[in-house]
Amino acid sequence: MGTVTVELRNVAGTEAALGWAGNHTVIIDRPEGKAGGMGLGFNGAQMLALALGGCFCNDLRYVAQDLGVSIRSLTVSVTVRLEGEPLLTTNATMSVACELIDGTDPRLLIEKAKESCMVSNSLRKGIPVLIEAA
Repeated sequence: MGTVTVELRNVAGTEAALGWAGNHTVIIDRPEGKAGGMGLGFNGAQMLALALGGCFCNDLRYVAQDLGVSIRSLTVSVTVRLEGEPLLTTNATMSVACELIDGTDPRLLIEKAKESCMVSNSLRKGIPVLIEAA
């Protein structure tokens, strides 16, 4: 995959944004009462945590398929730490509980997913971000 583009537009009658990629949509907003937010959707920190966890969940499935194992249950919890002014994410912690159908230890699966997870690897290495007026 070479590039991915998402689009965002304001939601009429609110100060929230509707984001989409293909047929998938998400609402992004601030907490109710904060800078016009109505609490209609996820905030930026939540979106970042969801990107980290969601990408890792997908990579666990890809690696499981490659290894020929099946996941019975999966629980991923992501916590991002926010500090400073302007507010920055200073670290992220992901907890992964995974049970395989055959009862084997899932640590190899988790380690291999760590190696291939695009979002966590990109954040760890740092990426340039260009923001320009259209």
